[in-house]
Amino acid sequence: MNQQLVTKDGLVSDRVREAMAASLRGCEELIPQEDWQRKLVRSEATGVPLRIKFGLDPTAPDIHLGHTVVFNKLRQLQDLGHVVIPLIGDFTTTIGDPSGRNTTRPPLTREQIEANAKTYFDQIGRVIDVSRAEVRYNSEWCDPLGARGMIQLAARYTVARMMERDDFHKRFQDGRPISVHEFLYPLMQGYDSVALKSDLELGGTDQKFNLLVGRHLQQEYGQEPQCILTMPLLEGLDGVEKMSKSKGNYVGITEDANTMFAKVMSISDVLMWRWYRLLSFRAEQDIAKLKAEVDGGRNPRDAKVMLAKEITARFHSAAAADAAEQDFVNRSKGGVPDEIPDVALTGAPLGIGALLKQAGLAPSTSEANRLIDGGGVRVDSAVVSDKALKMAAGTYVVQVGKRKFARVSLS
Repeated sequence: MNQQLVTKDGLVSDRVREAMAASLRGCEELIPQEDWQRKLVRSEATGVPLRIKFGLDPTAPDIHLGHTVVFNKLRQLQDLGHVVIPLIGDFTTTIGDPSGRNTTRPPLTREQIEANAKTYFDQIGRVIDVSRAEVRYNSEWCDPLGARGMIQLAARYTVARMMERDDFHKRFQDGRPISVHEFLYPLMQGYDSVALKSDLELGGTDQKFNLLVGRHLQQEYGQEPQCILTMPLLEGLDGVEKMSKSKGNYVGITEDANTMFAKVMSISDVLMWRWYRLLSFRAEQDIAKLKAEVDGGRNPRDAKVMLAKEITARFHSAAAADAAEQDFVNRSKGGVPDEIPDVALTGAPLGIGALLKQAGLAPSTSEANRLIDGGGVRVDSAVVSDKALKMAAGTYVVQVGKRKFARVSLS
């Protein structure tokens, strides 16, 4: 990306250079880059921090590492002294964001939105300093807008411009329905920028159209238009699809330390560098040096362990990350973790499938049998191959897959 660090008088301070470097790190686009630099220069000259907006629609209660790509950028800019504004879209979520959808997204109820938003705060606070942030809800200005205000807002954007958006255009061409209320979503997201007088709005690459609507509406309302900064979408554990709970390729930021560490260790050596770029807070030169060492023959596992520990420590603690590393080593050697759940069962002799189900190690007896067929079940470190096995009274360490253990006392 072309970094033009030149002002009218040809001088740019080290602080502005640092802010530009932080803004550009890992980003997909910064539009327009020259305007953002001018805003940074003005902020330094006046001492007035810039207002940086990021909208969050609480469509689900949990946040995964893919969401934190943008949160990390917010934190970097917050640490430079600017005001970050996590905007909870409690109004826009009732409309439903159509971005990337080929069907109308069902809106959530107010109760669902409030429940999800409540958990967002605790999770956002693991990345940014919420005490220094300006947390807002867009119902503050959207609810009072009313029917008259909504119509006046809609008059400031054309249907032709709206149909330039890829997902709308494709659905129209394919004859798939587009509800009129879906046109309101980008308008309301853009109006948020007017209400907040934002200088910069962040979002994923799939949000580019909506962010540009914000620039347009600010100009319509006589404001200086915001700049927009888009961050790439993070590929999930499979290295192919974007991280998503529905696809099962995610790392939740509230998962326990051992699971988080093990999931990061499961990614490919190629994907690891993409995750370093988008998730790590290490200096770029340090990452480049580490990659050169791996290219020169160092075991890539060393670099992956460093990444797994950094991410695990961020959401838990350094001590938890160290313990998770040791747990991972134990499991990889076929060892048993120090702490596993104790389960007491009755009914001996008990079939192995029923035991796995009752111990919570398999959702059903049929799934337990499938796991046995796949060689994924061990009792006292020995692989179980007989689905008809009857377990006598006693105490056993039962393992399913790499991460599920229980000490079962059967009587």
